[in-house]
Amino acid sequence: MFLADQWQDYEVLDCGGGEKLERWGDVYLRRPDPQAIWPARDPSVWRKAQAHYHRSDKGGGSWEFFEKLPDRWVMNYKNLRFYVRPTGFKHTGLFPEQAVNWDWMSGLVKAQREQGREVRVLNLFAYTGGATMACAMAGAHVCHCDAAKGMVQWAKENRELCRVPEDRTRWILDDALKFVQREARRGHCYDGILMDPPSYGRGPGGEVWKLENELYGLVKACSEALSDDPLFFLINGYTTGFQASVLGNMIDMCVTPRFGGVMTADEVGLPVMAGGVLPCGASGRWQRA
Repeated sequence: MFLADQWQDYEVLDCGGGEKLERWGDVYLRRPDPQAIWPARDPSVWRKAQAHYHRSDKGGGSWEFFEKLPDRWVMNYKNLRFYVRPTGFKHTGLFPEQAVNWDWMSGLVKAQREQGREVRVLNLFAYTGGATMACAMAGAHVCHCDAAKGMVQWAKENRELCRVPEDRTRWILDDALKFVQREARRGHCYDGILMDPPSYGRGPGGEVWKLENELYGLVKACSEALSDDPLFFLINGYTTGFQASVLGNMIDMCVTPRFGGVMTADEVGLPVMAGGVLPCGASGRWQRA
């Protein structure tokens, strides 16, 4: 398992009954988690919750606040800083489990930068820019692509918070597949590509995205936008029922035949203070040999 166990500002205190209790800095949030189907281990600790997100039978949901929380606050991970806040879709603007992939990509980028190589990275479905900041802080030039204007703006604010030089980031508001196809036609190639595709979504022009129908085509298009000597390729998956080997198979079909290298696919998880590990999707990783 790829385990994100290096956090200081974040922790899962307990999980069970379809929910998790988390500490985000000094703020305690209770949120749904469909993977946590076992009973909670420490019922007493759940009284710490300052806000609770309730799902609605009609879809979506809403927050119940037990205390007044800041409009937003800052989370630190090693040399990275991010703004977080409870949103109307239960999320906070950050996926802490992805820290294990930030570390992996940062290490690869830093090793190349120490050898004097300029590294170009493409982050698709880039959200608020966790991976963008990690790669940029390691010295890469990062193209950040997302279809949601509000998320791109949030990522820009995270860039300022991290003090990443402006010339290390390029911001694209577009459909991921269309953008990658244009980049490949123009001969714009990247040394590292990562993607965090949703199960379902819509592009800025109303394009419908369904993961099971679109993912292979996107991975294939991305493989054609890799440089001649790429460093890494990463696919993250959160869709229930999608095993890590699904992501690994796509990489082995689209990336490995051309570049060789090493592919690893596994679950991603977070340690739980009350005991055990909370599964948080899967990742398929490829890196040069």
